[in-house]
Amino acid sequence: MKFTFQIAYRHLRSPQQGSFSTFAGILAILGLGLGIAALTLTFSIIEGFENTISDKIARFDGHLRIEHYLDVPMSHDDRLLDSLLAETKIAFQSTAFIQNPALLRKGQQAEGVVVVGLEKMNDGKHGLESIVVEGSADLSAGSAIIGKRLARDLGVNLGDKIVLFDLYSMGQITGNQRLRQFSVNGFFHSGLLEYDRSILYISLADAQYLYGLDDKISGRIITVDNPGEAKDIYNYLDLRLGYPYFLLSWKEKHQVLFDWIDLQKWPIMIIFGLIAFVGIVNIISSLSMIIFEKLREIGILMAIGMPRRSIRRIFLLEGLIIGGLGSLFGSGIALTLAYIQIKFQIFTIPEDIYFMDHIPIAINWAGTLTIFGIGILSSIIASVWPTFKANRIQPAEALRYE
Repeated sequence: MKFTFQIAYRHLRSPQQGSFSTFAGILAILGLGLGIAALTLTFSIIEGFENTISDKIARFDGHLRIEHYLDVPMSHDDRLLDSLLAETKIAFQSTAFIQNPALLRKGQQAEGVVVVGLEKMNDGKHGLESIVVEGSADLSAGSAIIGKRLARDLGVNLGDKIVLFDLYSMGQITGNQRLRQFSVNGFFHSGLLEYDRSILYISLADAQYLYGLDDKISGRIITVDNPGEAKDIYNYLDLRLGYPYFLLSWKEKHQVLFDWIDLQKWPIMIIFGLIAFVGIVNIISSLSMIIFEKLREIGILMAIGMPRRSIRRIFLLEGLIIGGLGSLFGSGIALTLAYIQIKFQIFTIPEDIYFMDHIPIAINWAGTLTIFGIGILSSIIASVWPTFKANRIQPAEALRYE
């Protein structure tokens, strides 16, 4: 085995000046490496894009919403729901919320917005700390937090006064309009343009007053500490809660978006997989040319009694070496570029189109190792045909003109 490995290694690293074997081996390694790098980066970008979108949406909508089936206000104190949530062993944050449309007025300017009234979570916070970029994330009485894009469009600064009108009461013939003045306490920025231009946060008590809901709420928002357990708590509650409760996960609410992401995965992976396939074809052609160049050496080895299985092993090892070095080279390039992008965010994209201002990358080690293994396995398989060609060489024919 050691002897066949030495021969395979010398074929790929021939000491002869200008040897085609070395040149062909380097080209095969580079070709496979670039294909593996393209495939790994593509997989990481798709994973990063889905994770980023999912995380951004979960910050607003939570991982799970519990509402009334008929979309009417429900009681704030719900013993059944509270007892079920208390029994689960999954770590989560729960908050009551009210969500309704309103008219925002600032001076002579007016804009339709979606008002979200939030109660403090289990940890005493409103869960907005991660998205508030200016001011305070605390929702005290009479304060509001609005999107930075909305604030820019309306010319609103921190501390400015705004007025919110309940749209439903404005349409009543009684003329009893419900409105309230708020002080802008902070700006949030999510990167999701639809949310940044339309969402406004106030406290739950202020929302109940504005919409005349007394002690009623729109529902509960459940945010799981570990996103991987979101499906578990959904299944747990879905089995135990019936009518009039309605459960809606963040992926169900934005199902069209996530279906679109899933739809894009396969065409992209196939296209970049073809690039890697070109690298596999390069291995076949490179080994075939190496066999042609080393025809005399193969004939001599056979003439002195080397078994044909050892000849086959030599070229299978060459394919393994090319596959291993190419996969290692490609994975190294991909991981290096991924680290640079994660650290410095060099490559930017239009935020109003892609919901983020830079190309997101999430390194999935299981996927990366799978692509690495497929690269090596494909290289070994690609070596089979040239290997059998070498195995059929007759020593007399190989040495005829020597």
